[in-house]
Amino acid sequence: MLALKLGLSLNNIKTLGDWNPDDESSLEAWYKNKTGVTTVLGNVSQWADSSSNSYDMVQADGTEQPSYNAATGRLRFTATNSDNLQLSSGKISLSSDFTIGMKIHVAASLGVPIASNTDTGEFFRFTSTTELRIRIDNTTAINITLDSGTWGTGYLVVTRTLGTMRMYWNGSIQSGSATLTGTADIDALGVRKTDLNPFDGDMFEVQIYSSASTSLASNVNSYLAAL
Repeated sequence: MLALKLGLSLNNIKTLGDWNPDDESSLEAWYKNKTGVTTVLGNVSQWADSSSNSYDMVQADGTEQPSYNAATGRLRFTATNSDNLQLSSGKISLSSDFTIGMKIHVAASLGVPIASNTDTGEFFRFTSTTELRIRIDNTTAINITLDSGTWGTGYLVVTRTLGTMRMYWNGSIQSGSATLTGTADIDALGVRKTDLNPFDGDMFEVQIYSSASTSLASNVNSYLAAL
């Protein structure tokens, strides 16, 4: 079983019925749709990590808690309220290859879906209706744009392989790429340090891996597409 788990992302592209994120030994955190969500008066106080690493995202301040729709598993982040969730301690550090996937809806005010709210210059940010900006280690940011169309409701997968960043939107790899090395630190959903560029939109699922491969990207895209 262990050998199967270790080799899965490198050797096999599996259908949704055969593959789950926790099959991957490189799974760092999994904020799973309709799972691990604790609410207070309809707002989210915790989104528990469904991986074995216990990177639970929490928010004690009721004024900054995203709202929740249990039927769809949708967390709605309102930019005007600076809605966000954060790790109570520690951070997820991705020093080499990584894969990040999320099922989201990007609304008019755009913003930061995933970032660090304690380290400066660590974020993934929608800066226009067609552009994703990524910054790591507070160095010069890189931008990757959609080949066509605009953000809306869909699924985003970002990978880094040997320093090269690539982006998929709704299962299609985009033609743009850029080089960005360093350690990507993550400890928040919905804002970057300090409470800047709050995300405007919905999150349904977020997956974070400390590896990247064509097969892993394919499996993550297929999984998110089926949500």
